[in-house]
Amino acid sequence: MKLKTGIGILLLAGLSPGAMAQQKRPNIVYIMSDDHGYQAVSAYGYGLNHTPNIDRLAKEGALFTQATVTNSLCAPSRAVLLTGKHSFINGKVDNMARFNWDQDNFAKQLQQHGYQTALIGKIHMDGLPQGFDYSAVLIDQGEYYNPNFIINGQRQQVKGYVTDLTTDMTLDWIAKRDTSRPFCVLYHQKAPHREWLPALRHIKEYTQQTFKEPPTLFDNYAGRGTAAHTAEMNILKHMNWAGDNKIPPALMDELGIQQYLSWDKAAYNNNLGRMTPEERSTWDSVYNPIMEDFKKRYPKMTQTELMRWRYQRYMQDYLGTVAAVDDGVGRLLDFLKQNGLDENTIVIYTSDQGFYLGEHGWFDKRFMYEESLRTPLLIRYPAEIPSGRRSAALVQNLDFAPTLLDYAGIQPPQDMQGRSFRRLLNGKDTSWRDAAYYTYYEYPGIHAVKRHYGIRTDRYKLIHFYYDVNEWELYDLQKDPHELKSVYNDPAYAGTRKTMHKKLEQLRKQYGDSDQNDQRFLNQALKKKAP
Repeated sequence: MKLKTGIGILLLAGLSPGAMAQQKRPNIVYIMSDDHGYQAVSAYGYGLNHTPNIDRLAKEGALFTQATVTNSLCAPSRAVLLTGKHSFINGKVDNMARFNWDQDNFAKQLQQHGYQTALIGKIHMDGLPQGFDYSAVLIDQGEYYNPNFIINGQRQQVKGYVTDLTTDMTLDWIAKRDTSRPFCVLYHQKAPHREWLPALRHIKEYTQQTFKEPPTLFDNYAGRGTAAHTAEMNILKHMNWAGDNKIPPALMDELGIQQYLSWDKAAYNNNLGRMTPEERSTWDSVYNPIMEDFKKRYPKMTQTELMRWRYQRYMQDYLGTVAAVDDGVGRLLDFLKQNGLDENTIVIYTSDQGFYLGEHGWFDKRFMYEESLRTPLLIRYPAEIPSGRRSAALVQNLDFAPTLLDYAGIQPPQDMQGRSFRRLLNGKDTSWRDAAYYTYYEYPGIHAVKRHYGIRTDRYKLIHFYYDVNEWELYDLQKDPHELKSVYNDPAYAGTRKTMHKKLEQLRKQYGDSDQNDQRFLNQALKKKAP
C-alpha cells in the first residue's frame, strides 16, 4: 500500500492519527510588552525610533492600525486578554482589585485540549497563575536589574537584565517542551514600563540622541473638559525627577528640587541599588556627565527649556528600553526559524495598552484619547496570513482569547465577549464591529484621570466622564486627529451626537454594562480605602 508522503512519514515515525492532528495545530507565541505606544514601533511610520525585529512581523504578516484596549491600565488589560471579557465582567476593573484566577481563561482551554502552556514575565496580578504548565512571573511591577521572579510558585532572584532574562526563559522553555504537542507561551516583557532603565548596551547610544517633539507637547487643553485639565501626568509638572529622569537624590537636594511623589527618591535608590558594582560603574560612566551638565544649566533654564529637557530624558530612557524588547523579538524569530517552527507558529506582538510619549505634554495612559486607547498589534502566521497585510478593523484585546482558541480549533466559552478576527486576517470575511467600547475606573488614584466610558468608531469618539463630574466629549477624528476640541455642543454635530449616544447605549446593553456596575465598583474601592 502506498502512503501519501507527509502522512506516511508521520505513521512510520509511530505517530497516531490523533497525534498527527495535534501536529497540525499551530503553536502560539503571544508577546506583550508593557506601555509600548504604537508611536514607538517603526512599522507604524512615526519616525521616532527603529524597531527592525518587531517590524519583521508587519512585513511578513499583518499590522492593525486601529487596535484598541477596553481599559487602558496594566492589570485590567491582562485580565481581559486572558478571559475575553470586559473588566466589569471579569472583575479586574483596576490595578487594586483582585483577579479571580478560578474563572475560565483561554490558557485553561488550550490546556484541556492538549496544548502545553507557559506564562513568562510580567502579569501584575496576585495569586498563582492558573492555566499554565509553567510560570515564571515578576512580582508586581518587577525590576529591571537582577529581578525577582516567582517560578512555579517559588520566589527566586535571577541575575541579569529583565528583558533579556524573560527572553532567555521563553526560549529555554520552548526548547525543552514536549515536541509531540503544540504549545502556547505568553512572553510578557516588563519594558518599557516606568521607570525606564535601559540595558547597559543601549544607554550610551540612546542618551546621545535627540528626539522629535510631538506637536502637542505644550498643549493647554483648551477645547476639552475638566478631565484633561486636572489629570496629573504632565512631563514637566508630574514626572518624577530621580526615579524617572535619573537625577540623583543628592543633586536634587543640592539644586533645591522637591519630590512630586513621596517615593521618587526611593525609586531611584531601589532601582539602581539592585545593580552589581560593575553594572553601576558602567551606568554612572554614562549618566554622571549628563547630570553634571544639568547641574550647570538648571539654574538658568526657563520652564519651556526644562520641559524640553525632561522630554528628551524621558524619550532617551523609554526608547532605550524598547531597543532591548526589539532585540528579544529578533532572537525569538531567529530561534523559531532555526528550529523549523516558524511556519507553524503564530507570533503576536502587542502591548497592554498605548502610552503618551509627550503628546498633550503627557506620559502614562488611562485616557480614552488615541495615544492611550490604541495599541500596537502585529501578527505573523505564514500558513494563513499574507505578508504585508494591513487592517483598520476595530479589533480589541477583548478579541485575543477567542481568536487564539479559533486558531487552535477550540470553540470559545459562551461567556467570552470578544470575537475571533481570524477571518479578517485570512481575507475570508471583511465584516466587523463598527464601534469599540471602553471603560476606566481607577479614580481617585494616581495621575487623577477621571472615571469614564465611551465608544470609538472609525471616525468619531464619544466619552462620558463621571463620578465627581458629568461631562461629555465628542471628537471628529478625521478633522481633529489630535483630539484638541470637543464638538459635543457644536450644532453641526447634533445628528452625530444622537447617533453615537444610541450606539453607546446599544453596546452597554450588549456587553452587560450599566450605571449600577459603575456604582458597585466605586463602593468596592471606597470600602478598601476605609480605615
